[in-house]
Amino acid sequence: MHSGSMRDLLAPAVPRPVPLASRAPSGAARRPGGRWPVRLLAALLLGQMACAMVTTAVRQTPTIDEPVYVGAAAEYVHEHRLRLNPEHPPLGKLVIGVGVALADPRIDASFTGDQGRVGRHLLYESGNDPWRLMLWARLPVIALTSLFGLVVFAFARELAGPVGGLAALALYCLSPDVIAHGSLATLDVPAAGFVLTSAWLVWRARRGPRLYLPLAGIALGAAVATRMSTLPAVAVLMVLAAVSVWHARVGGRRLVRAVAGAGVVALAAIAVVWAVYLVVDPRLRWTPEQHVPVVHGARGLLVRLLPFPEAYRDGMRVQFGLENRPWQGYLFGRLYDGSLWYYLPAALLVKTPLGALALWVAGAVVVVAVRRLRPAAAYVLAAPVVLLAAAMQGARDLGTRYAVFLPLFLAVAAACVLVVRRRWVPVAVAVLVAFTGVGSVRTYPFYLPYSNEAFGGPGRTREWLHDSNVDWGQDLGRLAERLRERYAGERVWLVYKGSGVPGFYGIRSADPRGVPVAGVRGLLVVSDSAAAKARGRLAELIGGSRPVDHVGHSITIYRR
Repeated sequence: MHSGSMRDLLAPAVPRPVPLASRAPSGAARRPGGRWPVRLLAALLLGQMACAMVTTAVRQTPTIDEPVYVGAAAEYVHEHRLRLNPEHPPLGKLVIGVGVALADPRIDASFTGDQGRVGRHLLYESGNDPWRLMLWARLPVIALTSLFGLVVFAFARELAGPVGGLAALALYCLSPDVIAHGSLATLDVPAAGFVLTSAWLVWRARRGPRLYLPLAGIALGAAVATRMSTLPAVAVLMVLAAVSVWHARVGGRRLVRAVAGAGVVALAAIAVVWAVYLVVDPRLRWTPEQHVPVVHGARGLLVRLLPFPEAYRDGMRVQFGLENRPWQGYLFGRLYDGSLWYYLPAALLVKTPLGALALWVAGAVVVVAVRRLRPAAAYVLAAPVVLLAAAMQGARDLGTRYAVFLPLFLAVAAACVLVVRRRWVPVAVAVLVAFTGVGSVRTYPFYLPYSNEAFGGPGRTREWLHDSNVDWGQDLGRLAERLRERYAGERVWLVYKGSGVPGFYGIRSADPRGVPVAGVRGLLVVSDSAAAKARGRLAELIGGSRPVDHVGHSITIYRR
């Protein structure tokens, strides 16, 4: 290769339009003014999703992970230290930190403790209003989740036309899992959205690698700088970047250009990760608050080879240490030790709307089977398949949030069903999308414990799953209201699984596990995740009690 710039290597000599049906727009799209109905419908879908997320966020108390992220975000913004929560890179928490900074909370820089205690101290012990602070922390994630809807729409429109884009956007905006986790100050939806954005940009690089490959690398770097679980997507998107460059040009040195394209994506991603850590602390001081385990073997070698800051590599060591811990799972009424390889597919079967499931499957088949869509199949399906396979090997069976990238990618795949030229297809898609919408609206505002109609709806999710699938500590505020309204003055015994502080919300209670069973009289209130894992005394207490009420489909009130 003679001395040409990387720019020259990636510049397309002959643009090649992608041979998809969507290149010939529909009559409505061709007519003057034909675009405004599509834009209006897209705006309405995104608006209702944002409204659902905001109104849900306003009512929910902190979930188990949120105080950790909010506490770390406050420290990043105010102290510029990397000490807390190294097992997750900083970018998602910096997004949360935008809201934290706007809330302007009181910060006690002298407080020491682990990452969970720091978050609870900030929310409940520093003179701040946790309702207000949590809402501000959640708003940037809500905004980002809405923006990813535009990526879903744009990707699907390129493959299946404007009606396909609307169908994909509707599935995305009506997904209970996306709404549930997109309304929390957590990292799952941001990481998934950045991976989808990178895949879409790599797809567009087939027509313009010079512009889109660096952008794809930036989006991929944003994903890797948000959650380490997205690392398996790096190799996939590098290969797809090479494929895009290969198809973007005719002439010699195609292999060299393809390799250079993959390198551009990788280098941009690495640069983003370093930039994120430098934003937090330009001196990259690294003093971990928690123990960092030693990792040996292939995993240890992988960690050492990563071209990332030491704080990132130590975070990976912490993640591997978490994978080695003994965890319990709960699936279809069975409590078990360890993990089940089929847990995530089974949980997704429970928590995905039936209409969306049907369209996901049909869309994946169509993308692979229809010749003019086949070039897009790897861009739509490869990353989620690899990420799902990696997640299925994990030791923590704690929720479908570990696979929340699927509603994003498979919404795009589902839109491709409309490419099939049969009169009944648009009607079938409309019916299935509407069925999905009905289920989503009916579960409002209890998106976190959603399950589809085949499994009895949100009121029965606790029978099949636990943890972030149904009860993540989000309903402590609702419990306080219920106790005041219906059970004022009664003795309350509470087993709560979450990060909230019951006393702050006016709940006066005691732990029933510390007294003899015969001494527990009155109301026994148990988080459904705790009830699912009940053993010994708690199981005896529940067995001798009568359920009288449910709060938010996540907490059960018993009478003894």
